[in-house]
Amino acid sequence: MITNFFIPELNNHDVQELWFQQDGATCHTARATIELLKDTFDDRLILRFGPVNWPPRSCDLTPLDYFLWGYVKSLVYADRPQTLDHLEDNIQRVIVDIGLQMLEKVIENWTSRLDYIRASRGRPMPEIIFRM
Repeated sequence: MITNFFIPELNNHDVQELWFQQDGATCHTARATIELLKDTFDDRLILRFGPVNWPPRSCDLTPLDYFLWGYVKSLVYADRPQTLDHLEDNIQRVIVDIGLQMLEKVIENWTSRLDYIRASRGRPMPEIIFRM
């Protein structure tokens, strides 16, 4: 997928400033995959033991994990799509409909998470911070 879709798609856009965050899932950390990502993103790669180190299982700090996937999934499956085309249409519609105000709220929450982690020196976060 990275070789046949992702990299060619990147080549269609100006992505000189693009950063890539590797999620650290075991199935995504094959040596060949990591080398390909390093060749593509150089020092703009966020991954465990990479140019920008990202701790494993840090989903409480990743807006895609703590917000976007659950939010999108809840709306995408609301009308129970029965075909791949219907599912793809729903995904595209939901992503496009995410408003600026919601994204600003997500970033505010993310910033408070980072502030809490810094102040607590990495201790687990209380439940209250997980509310949007």
